[in-house]
Amino acid sequence: MIRRKFLQILGGGIVVAATGATAWAMTRDPARARAPWATAGQLNDDPRRRALSYAILAPNPHNRQPWLADLSVKNEITLTCDLARRLEHTDPYDRQITIGLGAFLELLRMAAAQDGFATDITLFPNGEPSPRLDQRPIARIGFVGDANAKRDPLFAHVLDRRTNRNAHDLSMPLTAEPMAAMARAANSGLVDHAIEPERVAALRDLTWQAMYVEMTTFKAWKESVDLTRIGKAEIEANPDGISLSGPFLEGLSLTGLLNKAAMLDRNSTAFQQQVPFLRAPFEATAAFLWLKTPGNSRTDQINAGRDYVRINLAATAAGVAMQPLSQALQEYREMAPQFAAIRGALGIGASEGLQMLMRVGYAETPRASPRWRFETRILAG
Repeated sequence: MIRRKFLQILGGGIVVAATGATAWAMTRDPARARAPWATAGQLNDDPRRRALSYAILAPNPHNRQPWLADLSVKNEITLTCDLARRLEHTDPYDRQITIGLGAFLELLRMAAAQDGFATDITLFPNGEPSPRLDQRPIARIGFVGDANAKRDPLFAHVLDRRTNRNAHDLSMPLTAEPMAAMARAANSGLVDHAIEPERVAALRDLTWQAMYVEMTTFKAWKESVDLTRIGKAEIEANPDGISLSGPFLEGLSLTGLLNKAAMLDRNSTAFQQQVPFLRAPFEATAAFLWLKTPGNSRTDQINAGRDYVRINLAATAAGVAMQPLSQALQEYREMAPQFAAIRGALGIGASEGLQMLMRVGYAETPRASPRWRFETRILAG
């Protein structure tokens, strides 16, 4: 119904004249927001800046890109968290943000090695912040020229890596071999998977239940809706958060059929339309992969992020689509039953940290996600 309404409005000339509809649609790609993927590694005299241009492509929760780099000391980067980019409601202890910072560090290390530099990484040089991150450094990274710096073969896939939310082709089931290849990419070895149909079906249900809890928990859902960028102009002005692009969605927004107030209103047509749209990928999930750590310290979380991006790169090498499902792992009150259920279903011990849960399968590859240019994430230097 909404699609028909939009097409009627588009054809009637409220968005654009009917004769210009195709031309307008072809201009709605927010290409400028994806430019950092094309410019990564371009010639720069400073190896730290070259490494940063790759590191900012790291996966991170809600695409918040929370990293700040201080380059004021020669041959060194001090990494801190942009505290304004934390997720207060869905990530109340900054666990997910810390994992994203770990992924950033691993790409930074890999890019430096590719460029002939070893990196000396000291985590939390002024102590691990708790219960939330603060202004203390996440890491201090020294750059040392090293002609023998070991290059990582996974680096070849950095520019092709994606978070893929598309439905999986269930006619192409995943076998144990690619799952094992992804697990081997992690340095920790604490990776497991589910490919058995009955177990996959049970995990689909659990993860969707958690997604629906988040959608119907106002503060948690509002956090996501507030960070949603709809259409080319919004995405290019703020290339972080959750992007909804393309002529259809942008047209709905321009005509008032898609707006943030409606997305939050459980009684609205827009909210009701979200439910089957968001549920479809859960139902079309081929397999699951998860990553745990011995504990849940900040260092454990950083190491989980480093392992996660390595697993994601290995999946890219194998042609496998990967999407994190963070909802059931989140530590706010309304999610407590799902939090306990998913840990039980995956056999996570009481002292262990369940850091990442991913749906994996074969799917159409999406375009790269928006990014701020790396220069905008430099604090000083």
